[in-house]
Amino acid sequence: MSAPSLLVTTAWLADHLGDPDLRLLDSTVENVDGRYVADRAGFEAGHIPGAQFVDLQGDISDQNSRLSFTAPQPADFARAMERFGVGEGTRVVVYSRGNFWWATRVWWLLRLFGFDAAAVLDGGWKAWVAEGRPIETGAGRRPPPGRFAVHAARPVIAGKERVLAAVGDGSTCTINALPAASHSGAAPSSYGRSGHIKGSVNVPGVALIDPASGRFRPRAEIEQMFRDAGALDKDTVISYCGGGITATATAFALALIGRPDPLVYDGSLQEWAADERLPMVTG
Repeated sequence: MSAPSLLVTTAWLADHLGDPDLRLLDSTVENVDGRYVADRAGFEAGHIPGAQFVDLQGDISDQNSRLSFTAPQPADFARAMERFGVGEGTRVVVYSRGNFWWATRVWWLLRLFGFDAAAVLDGGWKAWVAEGRPIETGAGRRPPPGRFAVHAARPVIAGKERVLAAVGDGSTCTINALPAASHSGAAPSSYGRSGHIKGSVNVPGVALIDPASGRFRPRAEIEQMFRDAGALDKDTVISYCGGGITATATAFALALIGRPDPLVYDGSLQEWAADERLPMVTG
């Protein structure tokens, strides 16, 4: 078993669908009337053959947190992965039928808890369907349980105290992965206060994707985005968004260009904007 690269093509996946060590996960979440809901029904209506559906909130988030989509405890994550047949001797490919950052969130959680044989499908479901590749329907088939080792979380999560300490710290670049209008405050916010964390810069997660193809932009273009944002000459990078999901697209993109893992502010604006003591600005 050899680990896939961080980003795999539809052609690669088509060639490896029958591999006994491959675990294919669909992590699609839909926005339904302002609520984020796991799209299990969409999965059952059509998915890549052999895929399993992972409910980001229900399966692999902290059920005791007051915030949505926060990282679970290591043992809870390990048990969840074992139910999906993920563990020693397996490799994982994650995709989404919607925004790609639902897939990077699963990739990031696997990385957080010590599993590096994971990749994201470039172009996701849309690319697969556009190429006329096979699909199947139904609930999906679970493989035999895996043996996923329990690892303490790698030190790549930032709490609000660490993010606050970064305000005005010239050695840290804090990146907002939300769209430009959200960053500036021009767009309304569902998290309370509008705008961005004071001192943070904007590299929208959506900008990492070529809108024509739905695939990631060339690595040189991605690197230039982060260079222009001032992230590549800093000792530390912190990424955030609204709920800690799109922030993992930043982590994935930096990994693609060979940069060290950033810190992901898991609470992001759902925590920060709700606390009036924490500085936010517009513009």
